[in-house]
Amino acid sequence: MGIFLPVTLTAAAAAALINLWLAVRVGQMRGATKTIHGDDGGGPLTRRMRAQLNFVENTPFVLILVAAIELSGKGNPWLAWVVGVYMLGRVAHGIGMDGEGPTKPRMIGVLITMLTLLGLAVAATLIALGLI
Repeated sequence: MGIFLPVTLTAAAAAALINLWLAVRVGQMRGATKTIHGDDGGGPLTRRMRAQLNFVENTPFVLILVAAIELSGKGNPWLAWVVGVYMLGRVAHGIGMDGEGPTKPRMIGVLITMLTLLGLAVAATLIALGLI
C-alpha cells in the first residue's frame, strides 16, 4: 500500500476542477469576442486568460508545499483549512478578473494567494529545521 495524502489529493482535485472552470470561461470569452488565436489586446479575453495563467503559476507551489507538509505529519488539521481558503481565494480571483479595474474579489484572491504561499513556505521551513 502506498502513501496516502488525503489533503494533497483533495487539493489537487479541487485545483483541476478550478483550472477546468477557468479554461471554460476563457473558451466562452473566445466565442463572445470571436478570437480564435491569441488574445484581444488587453480586453476581457486577456483578463480571463491571465486569471487562468495566474492560477497555473501559483497553484503548483501550493500543492508541492501541501504535499511536503502533509508527508512530514505536521499538517493536521490546519492544512486542509489552508487549502480550502486558498481554493476559494482562487475562485474569487477568477471572478474578480472580469472587472476592468481593481475589484474586491480580485484583491481578496491576490491577498489569499500571497498569504498562503508565504505561510506554507514559513511552515515548511520551520518543519525542515525541526522547530515545529
